[in-house]
Amino acid sequence: MAVQIYNTLSKEKSEFKPISADEVKMYVCGPTVYNLLHVGNFRGPVFFNLLRNWLEYRGYQVNYVYNFTDVDDKIIEASKERSLPASEISEKYIAEFKLDYASLKLGAHTHNPKVTETMSEIIQFISDLVSKGKAYESKGDVYFSVASFEEYGRLSNKKVDELQAGEGIDASELKKDSTDFALWKKAKDGEPSWDSPWSKGRPGWHIECSVMAKKFLGEQIDIHGGGLDLVFPHHENEIAQSEACHNKCYAQFWVHNNMLELGEEKMSKSKGNIISLREFMSDYNGEIFKYLMLSSHYRSVLQFTPEQVQRCISQLARFYSALNLADRLLASDVEKSDIPKKFKIILDQTKDKIEKSLDDDFNTPEAFAALFELLKAFNQRCVLPGPVTGDKKAMAKGFKEIFNWFGSVCALFQEDAKAYLLILDNMLLEKLELKRIDIDELVAKRSEARVNKDFALSDELRDELKNKGIAIQDRAEGTTWEVAKH
Repeated sequence: MAVQIYNTLSKEKSEFKPISADEVKMYVCGPTVYNLLHVGNFRGPVFFNLLRNWLEYRGYQVNYVYNFTDVDDKIIEASKERSLPASEISEKYIAEFKLDYASLKLGAHTHNPKVTETMSEIIQFISDLVSKGKAYESKGDVYFSVASFEEYGRLSNKKVDELQAGEGIDASELKKDSTDFALWKKAKDGEPSWDSPWSKGRPGWHIECSVMAKKFLGEQIDIHGGGLDLVFPHHENEIAQSEACHNKCYAQFWVHNNMLELGEEKMSKSKGNIISLREFMSDYNGEIFKYLMLSSHYRSVLQFTPEQVQRCISQLARFYSALNLADRLLASDVEKSDIPKKFKIILDQTKDKIEKSLDDDFNTPEAFAALFELLKAFNQRCVLPGPVTGDKKAMAKGFKEIFNWFGSVCALFQEDAKAYLLILDNMLLEKLELKRIDIDELVAKRSEARVNKDFALSDELRDELKNKGIAIQDRAEGTTWEVAKH
């Protein structure tokens, strides 16, 4: 099955076919670097990492460009507030972003361009637009003439004559029309600036991405990605200036991830309801964050609540409990047999379901549903008491292979199962208001009762542990316990 992707431009899913057979050119708008990024800012990096990985799994070579906007009004404001050079602010938060990105263990991008490293190309691009009559100079500023681009608004479905100040439109007496947008801004006193044919100044936000995409990917690209909030005006303006300059389609597919909400409110800096990824990671970890981001379809609004986080912890604990069991089975000295035919069919069906789900516009919730079905089948066959058998060992191998394969695409399930299960169980114990030392004491008392053949006490302690939400397993090497996984 071919990969189907929803295209914001066409408003429908269609088969993905790259412009060039041997390379996918993908540009995703990166952060404006003036502060730590909040959790909503990282939904895109997690999703587009999956998108890139899946296309590579399907045989494509992906050239993935993810930029840093290191020249911007917000950076200048931050430099004034902190009495630091704008360049120092931007370099600090590029470094902080890289730390956060690394903490999520996502794959490296092919290129991470900066605006400051693309200034000569930006000036040339603007000059080309001016020479084509698509842009004009006004007292040191340069503006794109929206009226010169007849197809303006086709991405966002906005009509030019209905646009008003306040919805991505800045009023200025320097413009010929209020809908025109800045390509170059004359610098004010104390602002960072570069020499240009029009003034000492700096580029507008929209032109920066068009130029960085062209520099590393060419005049036409396969996929342009970003958050849904960038559709207008940012991506609409990118289309206008790029296609006006080159007279050809700028991007084949426009792919947008939806927003995060705290309760029923969109997360944003302007509302002051943000949680930085750094804050989240101090309480939880990257595996939980990635699972949460991928547990909902990328085009749906994602509810970021304590309840949702706890749900993800519980579900990850179920997966890692089974992976830990699989590791124990694989570590046994029993000779592995062939995978039982019925379980082999389940493994093949699971992989087929996941492939179909991800081919269908990266439907991660359906893929996780298939994994849960596999989890159930594995536990039914391998959690049973009794000795390790060759069949169990073979099923554990197949089970692990599916998770290793799927996890490599999603950047999930790559942690040491035993160690990570301990981390998750500690979180679940905290939720249950239990302490590990108290559970260890109860389990030890029960083991002593078993040794003394006091089975009445042993059963009583098992029931007490069960009522607390603790599952125990008696093995030849001793009794183990974990928080019960439902």
